[in-house]
Amino acid sequence: MKKYQLYIDGAWVDPDGAEWLDTVDPYRGEAWARIPRGNDKDASRAVEAARRAMKEGPWAGMTASQRGRILRNIGDVIAANAQRLAEIEVRDNGKLLAEMQGQLGAISEVWYFYAGLADKIQGSTKPLEKANAFAFTTREPVGVVAALTAWNSPLWFATVKSAPALAAGCTVVIKPSEFASASTLELATLLEEAGVPAGVINVVTGLGPEAGSALVEHPDVAKITFTGSETTGARIYETAARTMKRVALELGGKSPNIVFEDADLDLAATGVVSGIFGAAGQMCSAGSRLLVQKSIKDAFVEKVLAIAREIQLGDPMDPKTNVGPIATPPQYEKVLRYLEVAAEDGARCVLGGKPATGPGLEGGQFVEPTVFDSVTNDMRIAQEEVFGPILSIITFEDEEEAIRLGNDIVYGLVAGVWTKGIGRALRMSKALEAGTVWVNTYRTYSYVVPFGGMKRSGLGREHGVESIEEFLETKSVVISTDDGAPANAFVMR
Repeated sequence: MKKYQLYIDGAWVDPDGAEWLDTVDPYRGEAWARIPRGNDKDASRAVEAARRAMKEGPWAGMTASQRGRILRNIGDVIAANAQRLAEIEVRDNGKLLAEMQGQLGAISEVWYFYAGLADKIQGSTKPLEKANAFAFTTREPVGVVAALTAWNSPLWFATVKSAPALAAGCTVVIKPSEFASASTLELATLLEEAGVPAGVINVVTGLGPEAGSALVEHPDVAKITFTGSETTGARIYETAARTMKRVALELGGKSPNIVFEDADLDLAATGVVSGIFGAAGQMCSAGSRLLVQKSIKDAFVEKVLAIAREIQLGDPMDPKTNVGPIATPPQYEKVLRYLEVAAEDGARCVLGGKPATGPGLEGGQFVEPTVFDSVTNDMRIAQEEVFGPILSIITFEDEEEAIRLGNDIVYGLVAGVWTKGIGRALRMSKALEAGTVWVNTYRTYSYVVPFGGMKRSGLGREHGVESIEEFLETKSVVISTDDGAPANAFVMR
């Protein structure tokens, strides 16, 4: 098995505690690599390196255009190693190789996008109401950033957090999930080739309560950006508040995929299936609540079931596979528990509903694509995030009820709307409490479009020009132009 080290200050180093963790291929159920079990001392070393790089190293003296060229170099080396990185990510978390190959192409483009924005960060002059004074603003990097990423898309999350942070002039310590760290460590092996100065990007792996908490609590970390569960996000938010750290949180979702009677039902059925069963439902944006208008409910559900019955489970490296395994043993057990919860609450299983077994399903972490009918919006299966291949069907009468049901949830990450009416599309987009609303499509991401949640789905935005704002502070400068007394002198009486 490959044995990784931590990447700190441009060097590969063993963890302080000299301990490693197995990383398991969820398809085969076998350990294939070992990752360092970093602790608070390792986290502190990484933060110190990142702080030095910001204040003293080559990075501190670079122009914005020079930083942009390094970001472009990172995109280039990722593109040159895309196939290898995609295969490592598949071994780490069980996502489909076809999906990861597409994602790696987008990851390179993200680096190029922010490379182009690095020297477009501008302040402005301010027309003062006061005579004999001149005022302007500058935009400055917030400081050292701790980027805590989730196991379902480690390289993507590392990129959409690190690229805008570096474009803003910050330095970064990445702490990936202990369940899927290998691809992020492999990314670090390419940084020297890209010309990234020591300390600008550091990778510390290990358990959340050990390495992750140490980063959140470190006094020299200025900004925390986290993707993961609502529970962990709330703890991070509370801890960060004690030292006034800036925080961006991309958390959970229980997203409505709303189908009206005037929709293209064939298109909508495909969108509903891919919206919940893609990545085995292990997406914060999964369309886990199908809200379907009563007048078309039976016909539409049959279309959904017909597509879902054809889903092929299996080896995520096989191009014929549609759905791979659940990524981790704890998540697998959680999904199985929710199958029981749904039945106990009165939901009626019309497809799947149990572990998937048989030839080609090695590792024992497959769950059948599952559909529950007769769901009401107050059931746990409709209110709580499962993060698995489970779809809940809820009916509505009219637009008003669709809005009420769609918003009757603590989350507000994404929503889907299927309709041929442009007026309805605009009304629903305005009324739904979600950071992203997809109309006649689902899971259509773009790195140029801001992404983030309302309500308990989080704070801040990733992707797009807007995400750079997460890593910048505004400084105001006011200068007297009077050669004599100050422009706003204190008057003595």
